[in-house]
Amino acid sequence: MPVAELNPQSQTGNQKSAEVVVSVRGLTKVFKDFWNRPKARAVDNVDFEVRRGEVFGLLGPNGSGKSTTVKLLLGLLNPTKGHIEVFGHSPRHVQTKSRIGYLPEESYLYRYLNSRETLDFFGNLFHLSKGERNNRAEQLLEMVGLGKTQTRAVGEFSKGMQRRIGLAQALINDPDLVILDEPTAGLDPIGCREVKDLIIALARRGKTVILSSHLLSDVEDVCDRVVIYYGGKIQAAGTLKELLAEPDTLRITTPVLPRETLERVLEIIRKDVSTGEVRVDNPTQNLESYFLDVVAKARAANETSGAQSGARVAEYLRGVEAKPATEKVLEKLSLPQAAQTISEAKVSTPVSEAKVDEKKLAALAKTNEPISSPQKSAQKIEPEKPVDLSKADEKLSSLLGKSK
Repeated sequence: MPVAELNPQSQTGNQKSAEVVVSVRGLTKVFKDFWNRPKARAVDNVDFEVRRGEVFGLLGPNGSGKSTTVKLLLGLLNPTKGHIEVFGHSPRHVQTKSRIGYLPEESYLYRYLNSRETLDFFGNLFHLSKGERNNRAEQLLEMVGLGKTQTRAVGEFSKGMQRRIGLAQALINDPDLVILDEPTAGLDPIGCREVKDLIIALARRGKTVILSSHLLSDVEDVCDRVVIYYGGKIQAAGTLKELLAEPDTLRITTPVLPRETLERVLEIIRKDVSTGEVRVDNPTQNLESYFLDVVAKARAANETSGAQSGARVAEYLRGVEAKPATEKVLEKLSLPQAAQTISEAKVSTPVSEAKVDEKKLAALAKTNEPISSPQKSAQKIEPEKPVDLSKADEKLSSLLGKSK
């Protein structure tokens, strides 16, 4: 998929609305020392709004105030001055927090839990049922490319794999607001592309995404609007089209032209251009697209023990309700012929082999063809005789030195 197709300006425009999800006015945060003296003004009188279905970027060099702004939006810090609203409430509102998914810059995970246990733990925090937790965990692990490493402890993961499981835990509650702090840090180019595809899929569904990143190419591919911080203040804000357009320069793209035609075109252009350079060159694809193409061809003939390329975006995140695998098996078992077959198999099973062969049941669930009816007489089960404990009682009494 070319990077140009990832431009959300054309893909998510219909999903945006005037509904304001995050409102920040006059936000200021001053950190103080032990004696309550001002030490650093991390955020200085910041104003912005983020609307539903929008991908909003927070940009700036290290120490410019991006992470502090994120922590203020999450209610992890109290502002020194100013006002913040998230879904019309304070960031510290409990019900509001349940609608937020957060991926911090460093993933803080329990290193002795495996991937599935990690997602089950976070899903339980949001009071998801056991079935829903299992269903979402399966989809998320496939989506982030960890479907084959479910039993490995998270502490054994590389940084890139930890980012993948961290992203999965941030989405376990199907949040309406997703805050991602450096989501592609440590990821390979394939993982970066998948994260960008995921962000666009969330925006299409009407989710709001706030993205803080130093990788400007990632921001450019997915963000609708950005703010650029420096010294705790917003130095620039607007849509990418407004900020990146060069009004003094034009680009004309055509198919390959005959040399004579090209010379005539250049001659006409040069007559009207008094200053500046007129150049002709061939367009190139970016390195990301070329890399992904090479890897896609190599994957067809080679295997890898590292992280796999993730599957498509999890169905519940795309608004598609998938039936759990157990329901699909039950549907097959509920078919009339399958039910008859299983009941006949149960009757013909000897008592000594009363345990049901799970492989046979699985095979019966996959086919609707009835098998030949076996003999329907079952062995008669004799009730077990009660154990006589009187002799044991006499023995125990003699050992204790008591007479009966």
